[in-house]
Amino acid sequence: MHQRLISSADGIQNGRKARFSGCGSPVRFMNHPAPANSRYKPTCYEHAANCYTHAFLIVPAIVGSALLHRLSDDRWEKITAWIYGMGLCALFIVSTVFHIVSWKKSHLRTMEHCFHMCDRMMIYVFIAASYAPWLNLRELGPLASHMRWFIWLMAAGGTVYVFLYHEKYKIVELFFYLAMGFSPALVVTSMSNTEGLEEVAWGGLIYCLGVVFFKSDGVIPFAHAIWHVFVATAAAVHYYAIWKYLYRSPADIIRHL
Repeated sequence: MHQRLISSADGIQNGRKARFSGCGSPVRFMNHPAPANSRYKPTCYEHAANCYTHAFLIVPAIVGSALLHRLSDDRWEKITAWIYGMGLCALFIVSTVFHIVSWKKSHLRTMEHCFHMCDRMMIYVFIAASYAPWLNLRELGPLASHMRWFIWLMAAGGTVYVFLYHEKYKIVELFFYLAMGFSPALVVTSMSNTEGLEEVAWGGLIYCLGVVFFKSDGVIPFAHAIWHVFVATAAAVHYYAIWKYLYRSPADIIRHL
């Protein structure tokens, strides 16, 4: 009898542990922080939020990219619109696919790991693509013009780093993201035409504030989904600046005065 009671108690306790990260658990909104150099395991509610916060932005990103391409006056503007648009759309698509795989196909460890690497690599590509319109379409000095290709060299280096050291040195990876985000800003602010740079700065500030949530999984409920919202907001601010100051025609501006 005593042995049965012990077995029954163990079963209840194990059942509670199994439901810890489930949707019916009292702690369904957040799990414990991940150990060092390990990935956080979201609850099912967090998984859903991670998917939807970027999935809803795929169509607007495609439409916005097509608009910039249509507003282009020459071949170089069209190429730049294509580069920026591909980076913007790919960021949200790859992020959404990864979070769906992580949520629904987490047992396929190799596939999940591959998509997680792609998700991290896309951050480097997106940073480079976000600066492309300003570096390509604004007049730069002889030294500053080298940033047009150097930023893509940094993006390539970042993708190689993710391939070799994914999830091993998280602080180093975060430093690379921030360094790549700030380095071109030093060149952009030296332009003779500074229209739109205030919006670029505000977008950068929003990204930086979002990093707090990017590093707060297991500390703040839905931290990663909140990070997605910061990314979407900053990307919208940057898109508005690119549309208004680099692609919107003078006739449109006069018409709306």
